[in-house]
Amino acid sequence: MDEALAAVGLILIMLFLMLMGMRIVYALGLSALVVAFFTYGPASIDKLGWTTFTTLFNLNWIPLPLFVLLACLLAETTMGESIYAAARAWLSRVPGGLIVTSIFGEAIMAAAVGTSAACILAVGKVADKEFKKYGYDTGFSMGAMCCGGVIGPLIPPSAGFIIYGVLAEVSIGHLFMAGILPGIFIAVVLAAAVIGISAWKPHLAPPIVGEVTWRERFASLKNVWPMVIIMLSILGTIYFGIASPTEAAGVGCVVVLLLSVGVFRLRWAGLIRVLKATALLNGMILFMMVSAWLFAYVVGSSGVVDWMTGWAVDASFSRWWVIILINVMLLILGCFMDGITIMLLTIPLFVPVIEALGFSPVWFGVLYVVNIEIGLITPPMGLSLFMMRTAFDIDVNKLLKGVLPFVIVLLIALAVLIAVPDITLWLPETMKK
Repeated sequence: MDEALAAVGLILIMLFLMLMGMRIVYALGLSALVVAFFTYGPASIDKLGWTTFTTLFNLNWIPLPLFVLLACLLAETTMGESIYAAARAWLSRVPGGLIVTSIFGEAIMAAAVGTSAACILAVGKVADKEFKKYGYDTGFSMGAMCCGGVIGPLIPPSAGFIIYGVLAEVSIGHLFMAGILPGIFIAVVLAAAVIGISAWKPHLAPPIVGEVTWRERFASLKNVWPMVIIMLSILGTIYFGIASPTEAAGVGCVVVLLLSVGVFRLRWAGLIRVLKATALLNGMILFMMVSAWLFAYVVGSSGVVDWMTGWAVDASFSRWWVIILINVMLLILGCFMDGITIMLLTIPLFVPVIEALGFSPVWFGVLYVVNIEIGLITPPMGLSLFMMRTAFDIDVNKLLKGVLPFVIVLLIALAVLIAVPDITLWLPETMKK
């Protein structure tokens, strides 16, 4: 079988299996095995197995399960409630203050959990009650908070950056630093949009009656100090060159475990729940990685990557049009697939093209993650939307209506990040090696 034809056949078989109701993680692996067998013969099965093993047996993957453990530990604590209470004390008086509180609460939680779903759930379980208590519009408030989840994978630690860094062979430490300012920038832009819309349509977010004294504001900060310690133990050690991302992940887990036991009174029953959840999540991620890697390897073996790179380099139009095209493709894929699958499928295809065009792979990594996260809050699939609908029992039509204006805001923020690379690259360029 011709290799180009094999690539087309691979995609068609995968789509056929998905249309027949097979889960995408199974469709990826099975289609790859079938096409590899008929294209390269029985020996290809052994080759695929060995390639997959050597790819996964990479010490750079170690931070991933450690940060999953860290996130599960924090989920057993009241850290989300403490952060929300502090943010509420300082921000509740501005228009749409509770929503602004939630967005910045997600930004702070992102420095510990590193995923959009974890940020949304950690802050949402507190914010949802507050929204209902003060008569906030459900679609508007929860839609804004759903979009605030985009910040989760940007402010490190980030599972997305770890996967991207390993597959693209880019420094994970530089990626971690690169995500901080874009994450803060997006949080500020979203908060500004909430304030503007709330001032324009006060019925969506009624003003909160009652004064919060400065004494109460400063008192609320006393419960946030554990998060400061966690951030310093992870980000501080990486930035100042004290620890690698792998070492920082280990240090972070130890610090969070000690805080969970000593401050938040985590006991054996809670620790067992943490370990079970960690094992389940890591097993799921590993299985997805294997299936997607098989698919990506067969596609790569077909010569598609070389063709795409050559086409992009030889194209008569501007290299920025290639960037825009890739961004659009990632946005579309995010509407139908989960983030990990997208990354494992497309990073081996897109990164060589980006490097051949002279763009920074660190800068592209941040754009890449933002794109995927925006896709996850966009119909028809919109995995983050379905997660919120299930977790908080929200009417999907209300949620979609509330999400729409903030998706537009996120797209504008993405355009700014594309146009001004220094927002992304300044901090990693100042790192101590």
